[in-house]
Amino acid sequence: MIRKYLSLIRFSHTIFALPFAFIGFTLGFLQLKNTGAIHTFQWLTLVKMLLCMVFARSAAMSFNRYLDRSFDALNPRTAQREIPAGIISPASALTFTIISSVLFVATTWFINPMCFYLSFVALFVILFYSYTKRFTALCHIVLGVGLALSPIGAYLAVTGYFSWLPVLFSLSVLTWVSGFDIIYALQDETFDRTQQLHSIPAALGIRNALLVSTLLHICSAIFIITAGIYGHFSFIYWIGTAFYVAMLTYQHLLVKPTDLSKVNIAFANTNGIASVVFSAATILSLLI
Repeated sequence: MIRKYLSLIRFSHTIFALPFAFIGFTLGFLQLKNTGAIHTFQWLTLVKMLLCMVFARSAAMSFNRYLDRSFDALNPRTAQREIPAGIISPASALTFTIISSVLFVATTWFINPMCFYLSFVALFVILFYSYTKRFTALCHIVLGVGLALSPIGAYLAVTGYFSWLPVLFSLSVLTWVSGFDIIYALQDETFDRTQQLHSIPAALGIRNALLVSTLLHICSAIFIITAGIYGHFSFIYWIGTAFYVAMLTYQHLLVKPTDLSKVNIAFANTNGIASVVFSAATILSLLI
């Protein structure tokens, strides 16, 4: 049963945003340590931050699957997902969404007041995304906003206040995720048009959608570079940045307007590796 729900929420895709949450957490911890506010590592805060990530993602993904169940059943690519395939009932998926949402908000209560008050805003954003494909091609941007909350949210969990550096990382996540979600949506360009669903590929066509994705990834690289300059990171950060930019470039070499056979490799593999390696380099540059 647990395996079914892990598949429902695509738990493996947590690898996209979670490493950036670790960056936000590390930035927050070092900020307070340097000011003398704390002296020991905040293990309990780290656990609560991780629980928030798990609960928020579980709520968002299960609600998305619940809301899109009729479209998923019609799309050959998604017809075998858990709800249309009858593995998990719609009522169970909705119940799972509600429980995950409640646990997310409840966990933020035990972090700090700022996180608790903003948890309702975050929950609205990540759940609202599931509706956006019904009325706007900017749905990819909304998804990007949802995942971009991870570094600034983790920073807030530690410090309780905002700072420009984690915001820059959040902006890089926003443009990065929006860009690769457009690449992923290329698979459903025809289906989205026939079902009157909105997406950048359906609105602009495959070639122009790839151009938009490229521009978003250029913006992501700019935000990453700006964060490095603003934060005065060491050479290790710049090695990670070079790798991150290389992975962004590589995925655009994999996917061409006339060949979408490598979309899944570009979407999952390159972005997952880019996130882990870049975040590890960033955290090392902060700690060494």
